[in-house]
Amino acid sequence: MEPFKYEYHEQFFLEADDLCMHFPAKTDSFGRPVSWIHAADHVTFKVPKGKTLGIVGESGCGKSTVGKMLINLYQPTSGRILYDGVDITHLKGSRRKPYIKKMQLVWQDPYSSLDPRMRAGAIIEEGMKNFLPELSAEARRTRMLEILHMCGLYEEHADFYPHQFSGGQRQRVCIARALSTDPELIICDEAVSALDVSIQAQIINLLMDLQEQMQLTYLFISHDLNIVRFISDEIIVMYLGEIVERGTMEKVYLNRAHPYTKALFAATPSFTPGKKPEKRTLLQGDVISPVDPPAGCRFASRCPCATAKCKEEPQWTQVEEDHYVRCHLFG
Repeated sequence: MEPFKYEYHEQFFLEADDLCMHFPAKTDSFGRPVSWIHAADHVTFKVPKGKTLGIVGESGCGKSTVGKMLINLYQPTSGRILYDGVDITHLKGSRRKPYIKKMQLVWQDPYSSLDPRMRAGAIIEEGMKNFLPELSAEARRTRMLEILHMCGLYEEHADFYPHQFSGGQRQRVCIARALSTDPELIICDEAVSALDVSIQAQIINLLMDLQEQMQLTYLFISHDLNIVRFISDEIIVMYLGEIVERGTMEKVYLNRAHPYTKALFAATPSFTPGKKPEKRTLLQGDVISPVDPPAGCRFASRCPCATAKCKEEPQWTQVEEDHYVRCHLFG
């Protein structure tokens, strides 16, 4: 597949260049892989500093896999990761550590991502001990309390254990832990999906306030399109490991091009006052297996607009300025 080409020019902070992540699905008698699960294929995007890129799609589309490749939990099968112009794809050990410090992740489940045996203050200070060893114990505690306050918590919360917090407070502790290393990029992997709707709004507002105060860059991974629309500047839509549509948030929302994007948005309840709810598009057919998928459009088996041409690989087409789609209906 021809990689996506960016035609507009900005100072990009984070770049994923043709990233692929394949896991062995089956091995022969010698333990050599003979088939592969294509978790992510040819994923390319760029995020300007201080902006938010939303990644949306169904469960299993490869959203979290992309986030884990960026922070080196997965080593990409191929492709490059550039951080502020530096290729960090294959950096290891002490060479990678400065970039790990600047790239933090907020997990989906705030309870299971916190050590139940540690108090909140110790959890937040742990990152400082690893990445800011020059700080004294007193300086670490002062910084920890400042971060707690920034995240809407109080000094007494530093002595609480995770089970003593509510779900929203636990996620605030997770955000505080991510901020403790003085990061520049935060990857939010379904960071609010485990919370009540009212608490989700509070956490999203907190993230946006912190972004403004600290000039943070966000990669926001979610299946909730209403939340992604609220917080994101740009969006990419993924299906079975591939990006099918990309662009600025409002342009993709107002002019959805790919049939999958249309179905995805129509399946999300709309809360716009006075606006008639969209008619839901019920997708037919079966999802193809991610194990050695065939050539052509991976959405064709469920697409109401599929034709014989969909057996061929679709290429990127510009729908409008800063809005692109991979579909044979265009171009």
